[in-house]
Amino acid sequence: MTIKTVLITGATSGIGLSLFNQYVARGDRVIACGRDANKLALLAADAYKTYQFDINNSDEIKQALQDLMQLEPLDIVILNAGDCRYIDNAKQFDGKLFADLIHTNLASLGWLLQYTMPHISKGGQLVFVSSSATILPFPRSEAYGASKAGMDYLANSLRIDLANENIKVTLVHPGFVKTPLTDKNDFNMPFLITSEQAATRIIAGVDKGKAYLHFPKRLTYLLKFLSLLPKPIWQKMITHNNPPQDKV
Repeated sequence: MTIKTVLITGATSGIGLSLFNQYVARGDRVIACGRDANKLALLAADAYKTYQFDINNSDEIKQALQDLMQLEPLDIVILNAGDCRYIDNAKQFDGKLFADLIHTNLASLGWLLQYTMPHISKGGQLVFVSSSATILPFPRSEAYGASKAGMDYLANSLRIDLANENIKVTLVHPGFVKTPLTDKNDFNMPFLITSEQAATRIIAGVDKGKAYLHFPKRLTYLLKFLSLLPKPIWQKMITHNNPPQDKV
């Protein structure tokens, strides 16, 4: 298999760390990006390069990624970093929380794309790790869901515009994945899978050049089926049960 150069954001924990480990294990050159210098240091021995920056700080992104031009072209860029918090009281809407999530999960992608896109090779691939929470609207998920829905639109639009550049775009809808973020959840998470299982499925789909990945199918197909039902039915079901969401 041809050795590829892979850049991963959010590479120090959860799905990102599992992606890092699996790409390294198969011999690819992996560029690990993260906010925590100590965690990045633990990856340095295996990483091709490490870049420390906060995705909410455009100056840090620019400074950290400015030497990409000195490296091999990027074959795969995986935009995985993100956050999830809830709007616990819609009547007392938390505007700051909403703005923070939109900035972290969506607006930051613009800066990441600005500084990585020129270095993606012809035939390369851009991967967006979104969420199955965008299949249906769920309680308390106004901020998280809106940010991920925006990511979905961005990915699907870029796929059209990058076709002439011979750059594939893959949109990923994970279900519940056990990560440090989901460990904070206080509700039931059906069909929970490990971050290693999620990474394996993402890598397999990216290798095949798929435009859309969703897993585990038991959850995502259920959500897609519910979305076809009359709104009063699925809204009642969702309100009655814990909101199924992933945090990546």
